[in-house]
Amino acid sequence: MKNINKLQHNPNLVLALGFFDGIHIAHQKIIKQAVELAKENTLKSALITFKEHPLVELKNYKIDYLYNNKEKCQMIQDLGIDYVYMLDFKDYKDLNADEYIKILHENFNPKFIVTGFNHTFGKNQTGNQQFLEENQKKYNYIYKKIEPMCYKNELISTTNIKDKLSKGEIPIANKLLGRNYKITNEVIKGQQLGRKLGFPTVNLEWQENIFKLPYGIYKGKVFDKKALINWGVRPTVDGKKEILEAHILDFNKNIYGQKIDVFFEEKIRDEKKFNSLDALKHQITLDIKSIQ
Repeated sequence: MKNINKLQHNPNLVLALGFFDGIHIAHQKIIKQAVELAKENTLKSALITFKEHPLVELKNYKIDYLYNNKEKCQMIQDLGIDYVYMLDFKDYKDLNADEYIKILHENFNPKFIVTGFNHTFGKNQTGNQQFLEENQKKYNYIYKKIEPMCYKNELISTTNIKDKLSKGEIPIANKLLGRNYKITNEVIKGQQLGRKLGFPTVNLEWQENIFKLPYGIYKGKVFDKKALINWGVRPTVDGKKEILEAHILDFNKNIYGQKIDVFFEEKIRDEKKFNSLDALKHQITLDIKSIQ
């Protein structure tokens, strides 16, 4: 897959349009549809997206993303897309819908365009599925719309996934994502309190601008091994600095400085302050038993 930051002449493509934060099940269907259409018609596929969410530029919103752009591109690549155009939204924010489609036509001459049911574009969001349907003949493409997708009456959307994560409803969020939610970062040196208590941990800082789970104790995995994860401020010890600690079962290697994935499967309980380190140690023992 080729990752490109500026539009360029690259004709006869199948385009998938959207922001694609999360690359959840519905996003995957849009991307897979573009890839399949490209293969069926001996064409190349491309995904057009932006480095930052449009609302950051339009309304100065602070957006916490499910994944950073590097992680997002890796997930897109795994789905078979040939090109990803990750653009600066500020360069396109003042274009109306027709101007934007005209630019896509001039650069790509797309044979197919695929979007989700609620995709909008152009100034004041005047471009939508109806606009794309009505302009097929004018710009010589075929439009494919992916209808809303649900899992057990839950709409599969980034907004809904974030809502589930914010409530600690990890299993349903993971179902909507199509994968276990994860945090990726380098292992840093902590206070080594876990080791003193008999439960050594790997410590990570939560990435900047990445959506945060509520503080708590979680069941998860690291290196495909079961892990007990503590995310919060460790109120029994200091109660100040946020840190993610993962006690990996049957693991005792020095991996400081290594970038790792910490996968979340289920929230076990809220983080709480214990009256003593012995009480904390007893609770950790019970928590570990609950995930074995």
